[in-house]
Amino acid sequence: MNIFLSTTPAPKIWGENALLSFNNNSATVHIRQEHFLIDVQRAARKLRSQGINDAELTGDNWNLDASWAFYQGFYTAKQNYVLTLPSLDNESHEILLARINCGDFVREIINTPAQQITPIHLAEKAIEFIQQMACEYVPESQIDARIIQGEDLLKENYQGIWTVGKGANNPPTMLQLDYNPTGNPNAPVLACLVGKGITFDSGGYSLKSTDYMVNMRTDMGGAALLIGALGMAIAAGLNQRVKLVLCCAENMVSADAMKLGDIIHYHNGVSVEILNTDAEGRLVLADGLIWATQQQPKFIIDAATLTGAAKHAVGTEYHTVLSMDEVLVSDLLKAANDANELFWRLPFADFHRQQIKSPFADIANTATTSPTAGASTATAFLSYFVNHYSRHWLHIDASATFRASSTDLWAAGATGIGVQTIANLLLLKQE
Repeated sequence: MNIFLSTTPAPKIWGENALLSFNNNSATVHIRQEHFLIDVQRAARKLRSQGINDAELTGDNWNLDASWAFYQGFYTAKQNYVLTLPSLDNESHEILLARINCGDFVREIINTPAQQITPIHLAEKAIEFIQQMACEYVPESQIDARIIQGEDLLKENYQGIWTVGKGANNPPTMLQLDYNPTGNPNAPVLACLVGKGITFDSGGYSLKSTDYMVNMRTDMGGAALLIGALGMAIAAGLNQRVKLVLCCAENMVSADAMKLGDIIHYHNGVSVEILNTDAEGRLVLADGLIWATQQQPKFIIDAATLTGAAKHAVGTEYHTVLSMDEVLVSDLLKAANDANELFWRLPFADFHRQQIKSPFADIANTATTSPTAGASTATAFLSYFVNHYSRHWLHIDASATFRASSTDLWAAGATGIGVQTIANLLLLKQE
């Protein structure tokens, strides 16, 4: 079916303010300027819901952003469709292909069952994808990648990842990746990206119910988001050094799994009491944040599907951002606005750090006061593993990573929201 784009209203026969009209083997999307991209994405989703699986974007009105919006709405997890892109200028065409490549990587890897994406597979997929993007866009760049797996994590004192993952048959894994387009081994690090890569989360002994566990293959969404964002930044001309660390594990129940009341001693000196084994994401991120701090980057971003509290606050339409660094938050929100992606700031203050104190360790992995702001106290936990946490560190609680059912804009499954925003932020901060 040929798909045209028009700024004129649909003929009245199609209804008042109709979004779509049809003529033989073609459809026309009738857009309102104030809701331009939303209208395009909604029209694509509506066509898919009507069984249209083969579409060609036709006519002169298609530009880069309109084409991308249509693609976002037309995509489905089964990928049982054909979409022919419009004729664009070379630069726009290259940008669109990069968005599709990076967005598809993120959505596909999140949608893939946990039986296929284990901790080691996630780390290997990340290396493969970043190498592919670097070879295509910056052939002279240097990439060093190191995988630490199983008991080697314990030997190197990565206690959080080891503790969370030791109860699973698939061993926990840490990826340390260094993207260095400068070729200078002593080049300063612009940013460290720290991703939560829990490839399946049963909740451990704090066992999730079926309704909450069924989509927990997606608990590595933060890691996937950062891989895709780094890839997109590379495609857009990232010319400074960025390091990526993924903290990967399965949170399972077994005789070897972590137990309530266990205490983890991290190698920055902080001890943590386990009050809830389902609050495991922050335990693995702690190791990644310690490592990231040691790299002395200009700033650190971590991303994680970390709390239900954030999702209850903003739904699945927004990602949430928590940080004390006003400049970094402002830059991220500007990057999000430029990408037409939704982010919302939630509070994080020093008093939240006092709400996770433990009588048996320095802190606990959930709040010890009630009532509590779950997303804020989770961020407070992470702050204990970032030197000078009030500056140059930003936490993304990635609520918009996945949706269990379709909407008028998105198919069921992973969304890829946030990839462009984080890529834009990296490019902005390198200037």
